[in-house]
Amino acid sequence: MASVRVESEVTRIMIGVNESSIKGYPHASISSKSAFEWTLNKIIRSNTSGFKLLFLHVQVPDEDGFDDVDSIYASPQDFKDANRKDKINGSHLLEFFVNRCHDIGVVCEAWVKRGDAKEVICHEVKRVKPDLLVVGNRGLGPFQRVFVGTVSEFCVKHCECPVVTIKRSAEETPHDPVDD
Repeated sequence: MASVRVESEVTRIMIGVNESSIKGYPHASISSKSAFEWTLNKIIRSNTSGFKLLFLHVQVPDEDGFDDVDSIYASPQDFKDANRKDKINGSHLLEFFVNRCHDIGVVCEAWVKRGDAKEVICHEVKRVKPDLLVVGNRGLGPFQRVFVGTVSEFCVKHCECPVVTIKRSAEETPHDPVDD
C-alpha cells in the first residue's frame, strides 16, 4: 500500500516565471524555463511526490494594464475552464508549467499577481512561506542592471527564504542579454 505524503512533509518550491520579451505571451522566458528545468533536474529528480511547485507570474501594470488576477490553477482542466479574460491575463503562460508538472506527476499551483515583480515576489514569499524560491537570471552586466533592474538580486537580498538564481546557458543567451 502506497503512503500519501502530508502537505507539511513536502518541500514547497516557488518559481517566479515571466513571459518572453522576444515572443510575448503565452511564451515563457528563457530564464523561466531554465529555472523550471533546473528545479526538475537538480532538485526533484525522480522524487515527484516529495515536492510541490508554486508558480508565480507577476504582471507589471504599466506594461500590461490588466486587472489583478487571483485565480489558482492546479490541473490542466483548470485552464480549459478558465474564461478568456483569465487567459489574456497571463494564465496561458502558466499553462505550460502546470501541464508539464501534471505530465510528470509533480503537484503544483500557479497564480498571477499584478505589480512590481520584485516587490510582489517578496510579498508572496512572505505570504505563502515556500521552503525555497527559484528565479531565472538573465546575466545582465552592471550597466544594464542600472537601467533594466534585476529582480533576482532584489529577491536574494529581501526574500524570507533561501533563493536560488539560475543563469541562462551561453547557447540560450540572445545577442542582447536584456531579451529573454
